[in-house]
Amino acid sequence: MAEALAPLQQLATLFADRDLKPKEKIDALAALIVSGKVAVGEVVTFASTAKDPVKASCIEAIERLASNAPEHVPAAAMDFCIASLSDKAPRIKWESAKVIGHCIHLHPKKVNEAVSALLDNTEHEGTVVRWSAAYALSRIAAMALPLNRTLIPALEAIAVREEKNSIRKIHVAAINATRRAK
Repeated sequence: MAEALAPLQQLATLFADRDLKPKEKIDALAALIVSGKVAVGEVVTFASTAKDPVKASCIEAIERLASNAPEHVPAAAMDFCIASLSDKAPRIKWESAKVIGHCIHLHPKKVNEAVSALLDNTEHEGTVVRWSAAYALSRIAAMALPLNRTLIPALEAIAVREEKNSIRKIHVAAINATRRAK
């Protein structure tokens, strides 16, 4: 039993270390994940009961793995990130959306649930939350699923009302890419 608690205790110790800056903690956790010393599932278990800043840092560390090796992000982590899209903290929303954007192509059964939550986040007041939702939605649109029949019109409507050109461009690029693919 003590062996099973060791990684969780290791994570608790890492985040309690006041000598490390937040980014250093994320770097250390990402290194632990990449090296295999801490499993993604253990990070998800730890993050699920952590306070928002720690939870967001855990998701950011998972995002670093997802950006380089999405195949190492398990389904349970995707479920956790999809559920986290509805959290109150903006950083949790945007880090979760980035993980989803990197990995959703490996978890096609989770697309519908992810799209619903991501579309909600396109209405968020935070620019980074909307940007990361747009990124994830563009990756989903690129999968060319039957869902695109409803997703593309939704992206068109979002692009019309999006105030930030940088975010609008992501939606328009996804729309144009799906049209070229036909």
